[in-house]
Amino acid sequence: MSPAARLRGLRPDWLNDPKVWRTEVLAGLVVGLALIPEAISFSVIAGVDPAIGLFAAFTMAVTISVVGGRRAMISAATGAVALVIGPLNRDHGFGYMIAAVILAGVFQIVLGALGVAKLMRFVPRSVMVGFVNALAVLIFMAQVPEMRNVPWAVYPLIVAGLALMVFFPRITTVVPAPLVSILILTVVTVAAGIAVPTVGDKGALPSSLPVPGLPDVPFTLDTLTTIAPYAFAMALVGLMESLMTAKLVDDITDTHSNKTRESVGQGIANIVTGFFGGMGGCAMIGQTMINVKVSGARTRLSTFLAGAFLMVLCVVFGPVVSDIPMAALVAVMVMVSFATFDWHSIAPKTLKRMPAGEIAVMVITVACVVATHNLAIGVVVGSVTAMVVFAKRVAHLAEVTAVTDPDGTTVVYRVTGELFFASSNDLVGQFRYATDPDKVVVDLGAAHIWDASSVAALDAIEAKYAQRGKSVEIIGLNDPSALLHGRLSGELTAGH
Repeated sequence: MSPAARLRGLRPDWLNDPKVWRTEVLAGLVVGLALIPEAISFSVIAGVDPAIGLFAAFTMAVTISVVGGRRAMISAATGAVALVIGPLNRDHGFGYMIAAVILAGVFQIVLGALGVAKLMRFVPRSVMVGFVNALAVLIFMAQVPEMRNVPWAVYPLIVAGLALMVFFPRITTVVPAPLVSILILTVVTVAAGIAVPTVGDKGALPSSLPVPGLPDVPFTLDTLTTIAPYAFAMALVGLMESLMTAKLVDDITDTHSNKTRESVGQGIANIVTGFFGGMGGCAMIGQTMINVKVSGARTRLSTFLAGAFLMVLCVVFGPVVSDIPMAALVAVMVMVSFATFDWHSIAPKTLKRMPAGEIAVMVITVACVVATHNLAIGVVVGSVTAMVVFAKRVAHLAEVTAVTDPDGTTVVYRVTGELFFASSNDLVGQFRYATDPDKVVVDLGAAHIWDASSVAALDAIEAKYAQRGKSVEIIGLNDPSALLHGRLSGELTAGH
């Protein structure tokens, strides 16, 4: 291999392929434009100036593009984080909120190092589908206020924007359809003098770059105890949304991401954001869908440019950006919501084949997210529900069959299935203590002991037979089951 070819192999894709470079740059521009009204809206939720949310979007995106574990994923100021830390800002002031953002970043680094990302494997598919559908519903619901009590011209503009995004890709895919839609609607409204709500109506855009500094709080134990609960809640919510988004992008792009690196990267990005006076954040699923699914971005360049373009647009082209009609951005987000929703999951054909328990888990996840506007709560409730459904289903898989020797002196009970707290509760009642012969054999060759409840159930069976002067022999234990049984048997009842 020549030195030039070797160098090309070491360089990122966007440097080797002009087509990839163009896609990443244009995707970054579209996302940068879409981030502006979102960041301003989240600033309002948190009770801070619009510039604080925009600074957070800039520093989060730029930092995570370098240290994150999922390429092309967008991180910025989010509504979930704003809801968590907003009360701290209102009750204690801006300085305490910034300190909480920095501490949340520290918590995320620690949790990432401890392997919290591995917990993602316990999120079942039905919860993931519910998460995605709930996200689509929330994205759409977030646009509804922009369509209420507005001039009539907003509605044809939204329809025109949607039509452009549907039909323009049939002409060419060189330029992202959302960018074309935003540009055309802006030109039309400005040229025709159509009076509709604009980005500028959301709040003043910053005129300079953020500067680093320490939070204005007393560095005392009292301050730490005040901010720690908010910081920890923010860390958990941010990690959960980020890891769920990373998993979603993995599925869409058919690529793998480093979830541990992403967890630590989110912490680093929040620390940087806090020192630059931003309100913190996490992965943004809606903007990530614009970047990955709508615009086709696949590299870190699009994430970096989304943050860079946002700041350039605000500082250099503020007056122009302020003229963008909100209708154009609403149309983009409505299209994202429709593209995000898993329509196959609610098709009658799919619902007929799906187990009722999994459908219930999906519906509960969606309902919790929509009711609380918190994706993390929905995922937790959905996962717990899925575990209950699974435990109930598996609890009935443990079967007991009895065979008595022809001479009537021995009975062999063969236990089949998984023994854990749910299934072992019924185990004790499946033996004939009074009528069985004096020797009882319990064959566990086709079973597995998972927990202390199962060991306690076996101890109870032996005790019931012992009360009647009968002996019990347990055979067939596999190595893990034998180890657990040997360690716990006889130690789980009072008096031992």
